[in-house]
Amino acid sequence: MKKKEIVLKGIPASPGITIGKAFLFGREQYTIPRRNIKEDYIQNEIKRFKDALVQTKNEIMEIKKRISEEMGIEHGQIFSAHLLVIDDSMLIEEVITRLKREKLSIEYIFQDVLRKYIKVFSEMDDEYLKERISDINDVGRRILKNLIGAKEDVLSNLKEKVVVVAYDLSPSDTATMHKKNVTAFATDIGGRTSHTAIMAKSLEIPAVVGLESLTKAVESGDEIIIDGTRGMVIINPLPKTLKKYETDRERFVAFEKHLLEAKNLPCITLDGRKVELAANIEVPEDVTSVISHGASGIGLYRTEYFYMNRKELPTEEIQYRAYSIVAKKIKPESVIIRTLDIGGDKFLSQLEVPQQMNPFLGWRAIRFCLARPDIFKVQLRAILRASAHGKLKVMYPMISGLEELRQANAILEEVKKDLRKDSVPFDEEMEVGAMIEVPSAAITSDILAKEVDFFSIGTNDLIQYSLAVDRVNEKIAYLYEPAHPAVLRLIKTVIENGHNAGIWIGMCGEMAGDISMTIILLGLGLDEFSTSPIAIPEIKRIIRSVTVRQAKEIAHEAITLPTGKEVEKFARKKLKEIVPDLAIEVE
Repeated sequence: MKKKEIVLKGIPASPGITIGKAFLFGREQYTIPRRNIKEDYIQNEIKRFKDALVQTKNEIMEIKKRISEEMGIEHGQIFSAHLLVIDDSMLIEEVITRLKREKLSIEYIFQDVLRKYIKVFSEMDDEYLKERISDINDVGRRILKNLIGAKEDVLSNLKEKVVVVAYDLSPSDTATMHKKNVTAFATDIGGRTSHTAIMAKSLEIPAVVGLESLTKAVESGDEIIIDGTRGMVIINPLPKTLKKYETDRERFVAFEKHLLEAKNLPCITLDGRKVELAANIEVPEDVTSVISHGASGIGLYRTEYFYMNRKELPTEEIQYRAYSIVAKKIKPESVIIRTLDIGGDKFLSQLEVPQQMNPFLGWRAIRFCLARPDIFKVQLRAILRASAHGKLKVMYPMISGLEELRQANAILEEVKKDLRKDSVPFDEEMEVGAMIEVPSAAITSDILAKEVDFFSIGTNDLIQYSLAVDRVNEKIAYLYEPAHPAVLRLIKTVIENGHNAGIWIGMCGEMAGDISMTIILLGLGLDEFSTSPIAIPEIKRIIRSVTVRQAKEIAHEAITLPTGKEVEKFARKKLKEIVPDLAIEVE
């Protein structure tokens, strides 16, 4: 009897289409019984725990070394977070303290502490931190495996080409994959910034994550289609579905080849307007991907992740070296460094940031830096010193009004004065900008524009604040609309006010990488798009396929539409007309 076709929608993690045989990969879940131990056995249990930590650390270092050699240092760095979990003194101390107090087996105590950490992370608002749960899970599973002496299934022993299906895949799971046998993968959980997605892009195979019920719907051996471009998975496809996707796959391969050929072409419209197309990064190792995808610089260097995963705050020297590496690698292109943006959905364990009822509206970003000039000045000194090695720019996050901007600039001038006094070289002409992500900043952008060199629109927060929508609350996710008329009008206001003051305007939020919005943003006058490196070739292709006049006409019509859904539908229709071979991307 022919099985029924099942269609599931998830999150597109890595583009492309694969048709193949499903391999249901089930990671071992260890059942640890509650077992009492005698006082005399406590030291032995502590030794077993420490031995397991050492063994796990050696395993992960070996994986990190192999991945760095085979795929590049930047991909091996994924496992640095795993090593930090193993070295987490708070976790280790809590396990040992509970062992001594409760006199239960070390594996039982460890598993219980691990569950507590996972619960804490799962309740956080930040998507990036939520997705670090996979790091904790992966390391915890390895430590438990070594504690109880279990053997582990790996994906390196596959004998035929398969599509891997799993509830989740840890970085070490994906690291054991051989590209020749794993043609794609799909998981029940995960997000766009999860390590699963990162590794899929690195392996250059299609992937879909966040499918929720995939593992319950599929069996090993089922025919399965993975559409990593649209985020679709089709189990047991009907003949007509199969035929359609075989055609789509051929089109996608041809399209990717065409994009690759155009990677190094200038980003200019058909009528000659040059548009800056930059990339967002989090760590210096990301620069390799920026260059390989043809970006014209870095439009957002998120420095908060540099502060996180450390036992102590990074020193000026450590920051200076990191910023200098990026400046030299990307030279002669520019790098925009966003100053520390913590609080809200990101925290630093080294600082006592109080619990806040509304953290997104609380003590965060530039507010935190102005309250802690000791920390702020260290970062500004490091940025200024690094500016001697390349074209660095600095921008302040979450500026809500002129007073904050002036206070930040006053501190910057103090730091410059100290460096001059010490005869330390830096770029005296370094540009200073403000992120526009608060409605008050957008509305008063005509005032702010007189005291900065550029604006960068942070759409993630601007949309959230303008529409009163928590972007990580799944119950109201449908209300989070980048194409909402209110959002478009605010963006138009910011761009017009900035241009009237003679400054350039960039965008570094997720909206900058949304291909359906590219033409509208271009038509509104945006000077710079900054997005994830993998999105750059597509954005460039769109910009090179349209005139400024066309884009302005489309933007003018879009901004008169009454709802976000109508704007989206209109934008996709126009994109298909202008770039027909992008149709597969926007259906």
